Amino acid sequence: MTTWHVAEDDLRAYARGELAAPLLWSADTHLAACAPCRSVLAEVSDPVDLGWERLDAELDAPRPGLFEGLLVRLGVADHTARLLAATPVLRRSWLAAVVFLLLTTVGVVHSAGSPTLFLALAPLLPLAGVALSYGPALDPTYEMAVVAPVHGFKLLMIRTLAVLAAGLGLNGLATLALPDYGLRALAWLLPALALTATGLALTPRFGPVLAPSLVGGAWVALIAAADASGDGPLIPFTAAGQGTAAAVAALAVGLLYLVRDRFDVFPRSAV
Repeated sequence: MTTWHVAEDDLRAYARGELAAPLLWSADTHLAACAPCRSVLAEVSDPVDLGWERLDAELDAPRPGLFEGLLVRLGVADHTARLLAATPVLRRSWLAAVVFLLLTTVGVVHSAGSPTLFLALAPLLPLAGVALSYGPALDPTYEMAVVAPVHGFKLLMIRTLAVLAAGLGLNGLATLALPDYGLRALAWLLPALALTATGLALTPRFGPVLAPSLVGGAWVALIAAADASGDGPLIPFTAAGQGTAAAVAALAVGLLYLVRDRFDVFPRSAV
């Protein structure tokens, strides 16, 4: 049930085209679902002028891009498709940087004869992608996301799935370039899921930048300590390490579910 309505003065400004963002976006979304507010809007505005203004706005509106249009055709809601298309890590610059980094890493692996560098780096890429996809510090479309009719947790999950699909897909393609190592080249997968889930679970407490930074720093410290401890396989990529990563991922997902309602209220000073 709707408990909030657009104020009459705001509706008058809306009708005159003087209502500024982000309240304008909230009013647009609310009017689409609220018949009483539409009735008040009709009373305080000139229907003819309003119709021409809406027509002009429609003609001037940016056309959906290829990716956004494809999502809509696949049945994704318009606003969800727009939020996904605006995800920073789905832009060509980020994807090109990730591809370059993975290619360089694969080249180093072939030169060194050990997949350690690739296994240590690959889990960090999805974590970094999630950090770049939510919060005002790094997301240039954050204001649009705030006023979208989507719960904060749902928005984060939508973008996280997009990031994971892109990041894990690119990591998987890079793994194919290491056929000599067999299944050992896939040992990055469970740590990647564990790091990403842990970073998300800690976001309400530390913010969408600091939380992934702490998790990523802990992973780098763990790899450095494991590398200094001996000449055998690094502990995170042994059977015991993989089991631990799976357990951490499961616990983090459980914690993430418990704190899901805090994603709209975590401290802005932390982002």
